[in-house]
Amino acid sequence: MQHIGKELSSGKYDIVSLQEVWTEKDSMVLQELTKAILPYAHYFYSGVIGAGLLVLSKFPIVSTLFHSWTVNGYCHRIQHADWFGGKGVGMCRIRVGDRYVHLYNAHLHAEYDMDNDDYKTHRVIQAFDTAQFIEATRWDSDVQILAGDLNTKPKDISYKVLLHTSEMTDTCNSDSVATNECKHNSYTPKKVLGKNPNGFRIDHIFVRSADSIKTEILEYKLPLPHRVPGQKYSYSDHEAVQVRLLLRPKGDDEDSCSVRHVSAAIDGSDSMHDVQLTPPNTPIPNGKSHSNGHVEEDCAAATDKTSIKVAVIQESIDLCEGHLNQLKTDRAVYFTISFILLTALILMAEFPVPHGYKTLYLLLKLLVFGVILFCVFMGSLWNLMERNGTLSGKTSMEMKLAGSKLLPLKTD
Repeated sequence: MQHIGKELSSGKYDIVSLQEVWTEKDSMVLQELTKAILPYAHYFYSGVIGAGLLVLSKFPIVSTLFHSWTVNGYCHRIQHADWFGGKGVGMCRIRVGDRYVHLYNAHLHAEYDMDNDDYKTHRVIQAFDTAQFIEATRWDSDVQILAGDLNTKPKDISYKVLLHTSEMTDTCNSDSVATNECKHNSYTPKKVLGKNPNGFRIDHIFVRSADSIKTEILEYKLPLPHRVPGQKYSYSDHEAVQVRLLLRPKGDDEDSCSVRHVSAAIDGSDSMHDVQLTPPNTPIPNGKSHSNGHVEEDCAAATDKTSIKVAVIQESIDLCEGHLNQLKTDRAVYFTISFILLTALILMAEFPVPHGYKTLYLLLKLLVFGVILFCVFMGSLWNLMERNGTLSGKTSMEMKLAGSKLLPLKTD
């Protein structure tokens, strides 16, 4: 945390978005180390241990909002702990001069087993929910930026859902970039490198500008060295991601007040974003003018985007359907186990305790009773909570799908 705080206070970054800052103490350490350069900060409190999301900014954070996801892992899988974070997506409305930038910070549920991913549906619903939240809170912002550990690779359905339903743009256009389990990272186990030496890109920065704003991606890079200077370890088990954006009003290339945005992501403790205000009439580096093309080409592109969105949402709905069916099966299994163990407990009460095993026998009955309570809880209250959370996501997807299929009205 000390090394990360020192890096963030270097003046290279104007807005910082962090994930997995699990303790309030670490949050305060980072805020203290960076307050001279990044005086505005907000830590998103949620769940048992906190959402782990922290935003630091050179510019005023005028308001914040946090939206918890309806499904968020399992409380009994303590080794995964995602549920205890009370995860969701946080928004910071940041004023840069007379403009507003909406920064969204999120950390989707982790994928612990690629071959048997129990959390795939949870992550898809979280991705869709995040996209809907961004759409609903665009307001009068010039640009919306989602930056965080999204735990989803570019070919995953969660990635597609989030990108296409939010109509955002991935700032990375390379297939060779990796941000997790990289071979040069000190925290990557050798066993993992044997399976996939190239790593994965699961930390992303997505952008979307207002209709009146044109956004250019000037730079995308992984800014930090492989090791903390003078040390044998990396800053984090994930790589930092940095992006520089140029924003300007459409159709007014000369007399404009542009916003340049730089961002980066370090999972395990942070993601960094830099926003700078560029004076009017400032030359645009590598500025290029892009023609809108023919109307027919635009219509074809729009139709293609709609088709992709429809296919992605339909696949997500199918995943939700399968998950709901699995919940029915789980409910039956839990109640069956409860009935069998309750029968066994009753029978145990009918037989005399073997001599010399009274304590052991009592512990065995307490263990059986505890398992019964767990199965009843999982088959009833928890099953209903997860069912309703899944239905919430599924019905929203169905509404979005119906809206995406509607043809635009023809007007004279």
